[in-house]
Amino acid sequence: MRYALIGCGRVAPNHITAAKANGLEIKAVCDLDYDKAVEFCKDNGLDSTTEIYTDFQKMLDEIKPELTAIATWSGEHARIALEVIRHHSNVIIEKPIALSIEDADKIIEAGKKEDVVVAANHQNRFNPAIREMQSALEEGRLGKLLYATAHVRWWRGKEYYDQDTRWRGTWEEDGGALMNQCIHNGDLLRWMCGDSIEEVFAYTANLDHPYIPVEDMGMAVIKFTNGTYGIFEGTTDARPNGLEETLYLFGSKGTVKAGGMSVNHIDVWNVEGEEGRLQELRKKCDEDPLNVYGSGHTPLYTDVIDAIKSGRKPLVDGEAGKRALELILAIYQSAREGRPVHLPLEKGSTLDNIQ
Repeated sequence: MRYALIGCGRVAPNHITAAKANGLEIKAVCDLDYDKAVEFCKDNGLDSTTEIYTDFQKMLDEIKPELTAIATWSGEHARIALEVIRHHSNVIIEKPIALSIEDADKIIEAGKKEDVVVAANHQNRFNPAIREMQSALEEGRLGKLLYATAHVRWWRGKEYYDQDTRWRGTWEEDGGALMNQCIHNGDLLRWMCGDSIEEVFAYTANLDHPYIPVEDMGMAVIKFTNGTYGIFEGTTDARPNGLEETLYLFGSKGTVKAGGMSVNHIDVWNVEGEEGRLQELRKKCDEDPLNVYGSGHTPLYTDVIDAIKSGRKPLVDGEAGKRALELILAIYQSAREGRPVHLPLEKGSTLDNIQ
């Protein structure tokens, strides 16, 4: 399967690792900075059979990839995705799928029209710890899910934002801590709790990053339509090196928790009838990934490739990407307006936060 990658930034090596592991033919990479792309190819073991482009449209015209991954900055995701789909390529879009509900809808509709697979890159769904928790929930071993909590307690300093001031920490091209760093855990929380949300109430603030206009902390209470409740907390204020990303599920038959750098450890497993399984599950599920992106890209790619070949939807399709985006935009709207926000959202964008 001919494969191309657009964007050679921080998360791009995970995409190349996943592409190699799944036997894809890596035909091309594209980045606005040619020298950066050259260095990226060297660092990731790509030889002269992988062509380098600075114009993604030219790349699409010449390479005609069957699967394209988009790993640019967030504000470009929608524009590039629509062009990729127009070229009849299946697509994996890094989070967030877009920065507005309207653009997410355009991507989903374009994918249907061109009959291509559209996948959102929420790779933490494939973490062994998360899969174990989801199986326990789906099989009824946790009983009725009462409520769940998700926490992202990381640190990002000025040097992080100075790496690319044209987009990092801006409403136009990125969003704040919740949209950039925490949306993966928001996706997990929504997915575990049945996806359908009735109402969100939230606060956000910029407490320790005066050099950017976006939030560095957000807290939300979520009421799901099935009667479950969720608490979502995210921050980039956890000095000096960050702490954890966690997901708790509180059921009528037990409590479980995933933790670690990117919800990749089983920290708690207190389930009726499964006493004493914690060590077994830790051996089975715990990972120590090289970075905060974890190791979920490879199984996500496997799922997408199978979806392309079999004609089914991928586990994390465009609609799932839109739901994760919608949650963050609803939190922003609630914090901005000081009131609960009802879902679904018909419209909304990070641009709404510009004052």
